[in-house]
Amino acid sequence: MKLYPGQKATDAFALVPELATAAAEPEADLAALAELVHWCVRFSPAVALDPPDGLFLDVAGVAHLWGGEPEMLADFRARLAANGLPFRLAIADTPGAAWALAHFGQDGAIAEPNGQAAQLAALPPAALRLDADTAAQIERLGFRRLGQLLELPRAPLGRRFGAQSLLRLDQALGRAPEALAFRRPPTPWFARLAFAEPISAPEDLARVAVDISARLCAALEAKDQGARRFELAYHRLDGKALSVTVGLSRAGRDPVRLGKLFAPKLETIDPGFGIEVVTLSAHEVEPIGARQAWLDADHQSTDEALAPLVDRLVNRLGESRVWRAAPFQSHVPEQAATRGKPLGPAAATPFWAPETPRPVRLFRRPEPVDGVIALTPDDPPSQFRWRNRVHRVRRAEGPERIAAEWWKAEIEQVEVGHVRDYYRVEDQDGGRFWLFRAGLYEPAQPARWWLHGVFG
Repeated sequence: MKLYPGQKATDAFALVPELATAAAEPEADLAALAELVHWCVRFSPAVALDPPDGLFLDVAGVAHLWGGEPEMLADFRARLAANGLPFRLAIADTPGAAWALAHFGQDGAIAEPNGQAAQLAALPPAALRLDADTAAQIERLGFRRLGQLLELPRAPLGRRFGAQSLLRLDQALGRAPEALAFRRPPTPWFARLAFAEPISAPEDLARVAVDISARLCAALEAKDQGARRFELAYHRLDGKALSVTVGLSRAGRDPVRLGKLFAPKLETIDPGFGIEVVTLSAHEVEPIGARQAWLDADHQSTDEALAPLVDRLVNRLGESRVWRAAPFQSHVPEQAATRGKPLGPAAATPFWAPETPRPVRLFRRPEPVDGVIALTPDDPPSQFRWRNRVHRVRRAEGPERIAAEWWKAEIEQVEVGHVRDYYRVEDQDGGRFWLFRAGLYEPAQPARWWLHGVFG
């Protein structure tokens, strides 16, 4: 008596008269599987969907938190069983081998490192995740075990059953890579704390944030590493994972500082009936040294002194609201700056020539000026009025002609009106301004003048 997916309902009832049936809901099943991904974060920060009914967990480097892979598998099994979920589990070096053992091998199998070939040998060809027709064709030819396929020459095997069969075989044995769409990028920097009794008090949540940060930061320090982003997850008894993230402007590993950054965000955590597990993962990890730049602790670089303040502002206000103007490679003045990281090295040199300096203050939008007196076609203005005040020009430099980036627009949209002639002028009071005339001089049309910035 055997039931299988895709079997006709009448055939299934003939085999099992008391069979209970229900309408399939693929969308709901996929949504439930996605929720299970979030639940599995307590075991690994890297979880990938394997629709319609499976998950891949990258457990490299995290099994020691349970005392080993058998202990971690036993904990995973107990939690799934407590939630009434049917399952089959396996651990192997590759996703393909783990899938094969979980579906066709012994439940709970753990393949030895580099030893999955021996355990795969006894499994049927369908364990390679081949399409049903290819797997059936292989079995019709008398190949009942993968071990028999491994003994065949590769070229005839590929010609007979297609390149996909060779790829799946190589992926299972670790000869070819396999890309998985993880919920987030896999990271080996992961820490976990489990509690004998659930916690829910705000002071306990803040305390364990520091405790788990100390554990992960110690691992980072042992390898001379630091991270720019940390994600803390509180796992409730009902399976929900509530996450908060903090970022650092400079890679770091100070648990006390991380605890202070996490503290304001813990107000959003609803512990429900209690938190049973806390996990912390580090991302954007990079080497940092334990360097001391000054013998006197009061002397620090500007970035080092500002880093704690910048981190507090960024994590409270958001990354998009804390930035520093940085040069951008464009000769159009209003496009020559962009938002950069608040801390970090500045550009070595500007993108404009030293003999054509730019104003200290560049207006977001050029402001119109009137009452301009200037000889045509290219002489600087001798007088202009801005904000209801007349300025008489004493000194002037220019013009510096700047055109629009015509190569970024359609050719029919390029006009001479987009050309600007800039002048650096100084008035009778010593004020210095950056003016430009829009468009080329045309006898029948009055020139339009604008003020784009001020020097000092």
